[in-house]
Amino acid sequence: MPALHHAVVDGPLSIQTFLFPELPGLRLVRYRTDGRLLRSVKERFSVMVTQRGHSEWWGRGKVHSSSPRTVDLKQMGEVHRDLRRDGPARFQVIAFDESLVAEAREALGAPASARLRQLQLETSQPVAADFVRLHAVLDAGLEGRSSTLALQTALTEALSSLVGCLEQSGAWERRYRWPIQRVVEALHEAIPEGITLESLAHQVGWNRFHLCRAFREELGMPPHAYLTHLRVSRAQRLLSQGLAPAEVALQVGLYDQSLLNRHFKRIVGLTPGQFARAVQ
Repeated sequence: MPALHHAVVDGPLSIQTFLFPELPGLRLVRYRTDGRLLRSVKERFSVMVTQRGHSEWWGRGKVHSSSPRTVDLKQMGEVHRDLRRDGPARFQVIAFDESLVAEAREALGAPASARLRQLQLETSQPVAADFVRLHAVLDAGLEGRSSTLALQTALTEALSSLVGCLEQSGAWERRYRWPIQRVVEALHEAIPEGITLESLAHQVGWNRFHLCRAFREELGMPPHAYLTHLRVSRAQRLLSQGLAPAEVALQVGLYDQSLLNRHFKRIVGLTPGQFARAVQ
């Protein structure tokens, strides 16, 4: 059965989305872009390969460089911020629904942590082989050259490797301090209605000055910006389910559709309408 294909073009920016009926919970997205810089909070675990171009991006307090020789792993819930792009680029992303990763973790008896040990691999590393192979098998599948068994096997092996990249729970707690983890959870809960800085600080027993400093150090942006990115990420999910932009704006706490349009365009690079046409 052929993959479902949607595309949108906004000047030099092109986004193509592919859904494979044989692989529920997986989405392949191909990007062609100019030098524009974007940032986002990742909605899903994902694996990215660069086909052309070089870029630098910020994640977990460090600067990473991407090229055709790297495989980038994206952590659900974490911030990605582009810093530099050396002109036009082509890259593609495989995104996994959380349920796929949870199933693999349970089946393999993996630790409860969902924290990736690292965000980038070299394509030459053995640990990257299953991710590179999945991209290749999906590409072949779009041309009718991959069987259902090949697609399912490649996905299963890539999920096994992704689970193998998760660190132990204790390391997660040391690196991602409980107060910040709780604030992130509270911001997720606050998507529809919003929350005050004082309320966030009260929940973890910190003053608002300590909270703002620690949150920015850990996640690279202040709490209000993180909430805006969470709202846009939730909006992407709702738009992909067929909801109208006006209804989506209400559900994510952006009561003015023009406000949704402005934030969505700034973060995603497309309007909500363009995005909906690309993924539905």
